[in-house]
Order: sequence, then structure tokens, then C-alpha cells
Amino acid sequence: MRGLFSLVVVLLVVLMAVTSEAGKNKKDKGKGKSGSDCAEWLWGPCVPNSGDCGVGSRQGTCKEETKKLKCKVPCNWKKDFGADCKYKFGNWGECDTVTGVKNRSGTLKKAMYNAECLQTIKASKPCSPKTKSKSKGLCSLFCLTFSL
Repeated sequence: MRGLFSLVVVLLVVLMAVTSEAGKNKKDKGKGKSGSDCAEWLWGPCVPNSGDCGVGSRQGTCKEETKKLKCKVPCNWKKDFGADCKYKFGNWGECDTVTGVKNRSGTLKKAMYNAECLQTIKASKPCSPKTKSKSKGLCSLFCLTFSL
């Protein structure tokens, strides 16, 4: 019985050693082959592979090293300020009947990859042409039920 217990303990120690080595390899994978100690990377903007939005890459430099990372420029209204500037937006305002547009503003939450971001931005979108009526949906369900 003692021999079986010793064997189990040895197997557990070996298993723990193997899994800790596997974890170290995953952590080192993202650092690149050089194992750089560089802490002050300067990153350029995300440049789309084709057109003015979509998947692309950005280049970073630190001392005499350069790296290239995959990135993505949004293809919607966020394209104007890029994917590197993160904003917290308020609710949409009321529809301006003259212009047919509603607005909201956002304040800078986070600037990534050394991006130069505006502190506040404004976003606008066209007002929806339909006004939502909840009573219409209830009536169709109610009326259908009692018309049978």
C-alpha cells in the first residue's frame, strides 16, 4: 500500500511540473523570439490592408527593435476617431425636426497604443422615420384573440 501511495505522489509532482512548464511557454509566446526587455514601445496608427477600414496592421518601435501587430479600423461611424480611442457615450438626444438628426456626446475613457484622442466627441445619426407605438402591438394580439 505504501508503494502505491508513493507512486501516486511522484505522478502528481511530475504532472504539476509539466503543467507549469506548459503555462510558461504560453506566456513567453507573445513576447517574440528576442525576449525583449523594452518597456517604452511607440506605436503607429492602424493602417488598413485595403481601403479606409477593415483588417490591417500597426508598427511599433522601441530602441532599435520593431514589431508589427494586427489591428482593425472600424467600418462604421467609429471610423472617424479610430479603434484606439475608447469613449463613454451618453444617451441619444431628442430628434431635431429641422435637421432630422439626433446627437450624443462621448468623453474619452481610454487611449490605447499612444493614440492622440480628443477629450470629447459628438456623434450624430438620422432620426428614425417611424415612431414606435406599443399599443398597436398589443391591439393586434388582443384583437386577434377575440376576433376568433
